[in-house]
Amino acid sequence: MDALEHAFPSELATPHRFVHDGRPVAWGSAGDDAGERPPLVLVHGTPFSSQVWRRIAPWLARDRRVYWFDLLGYGRSAMVPGADVSLGVQNGLLAALVKHWGLERPEVLAHDFGGATVLRAILLDGLPVARLTLVDPVAIAPWGSPFVQHVRSHEEAFSGLPDYAHEAMLEAYIAGAAHRPLSAEARAVHMRPWLGAVGKAAFYAQIAQMDQRFTDAIEPRLGALDMPVTLLWGERDAWIPVSQGERLARMIPGARLVPVPEAGHLVQEDAPESVVAAVLGAAARREP
Repeated sequence: MDALEHAFPSELATPHRFVHDGRPVAWGSAGDDAGERPPLVLVHGTPFSSQVWRRIAPWLARDRRVYWFDLLGYGRSAMVPGADVSLGVQNGLLAALVKHWGLERPEVLAHDFGGATVLRAILLDGLPVARLTLVDPVAIAPWGSPFVQHVRSHEEAFSGLPDYAHEAMLEAYIAGAAHRPLSAEARAVHMRPWLGAVGKAAFYAQIAQMDQRFTDAIEPRLGALDMPVTLLWGERDAWIPVSQGERLARMIPGARLVPVPEAGHLVQEDAPESVVAAVLGAAARREP
């Protein structure tokens, strides 16, 4: 099963490292290079990692090559104190990885900040993409919860929290992304990168660097997107309401909005089958 063999129970393997701007980035891949369908790149959001695709990638890798990676400062990628991990650098990483992998025009599946990352890579870096599936993406204003705004103003105080207080806050924050109760396995997978002294500091650093200007820069250009776009949106998303998805669909030519009942922002946990179906269904329609 190559990289689908689990590094931990139920986790995707990220055995490879790509150095970008002096920082090692963890990535993995699986599937058939000789498949008829284009390769597929998976881009996670915050505060998650490539493990958000652990229940999805194995299905999508049955007839195509699938690539996943951890954004700068996330998951198993290097967490460097003081480093830039904002949306302003992640699109450059994505473009560099696609070039490194030798992919000419991949399909992309992205969630949350991953949505802004791929949209910025397409519109600012000229990344060629054959088809785009966005799951509850951060893409248009407004975004950023009261918690995010508070951490941005008091990063040092939050990073100095005792471990027990940080872990309790982290668990509640991640749980709030899902509509259905998260399993103990899911909580552990999504919390693990942010534990310990390095992980705790990195968690608050990435929140402190969230800035709406990075999506404001591309919002006026969304009408220039010229590939098939599917928007998958949890109807019970408490972080970014589905009304934002309706607005975004109107801004992207030909975009198709697919609401997901009884799912929150973390559709990959609430309804992973809907993500698989959206990607495979879009490919089956063979839109130009």
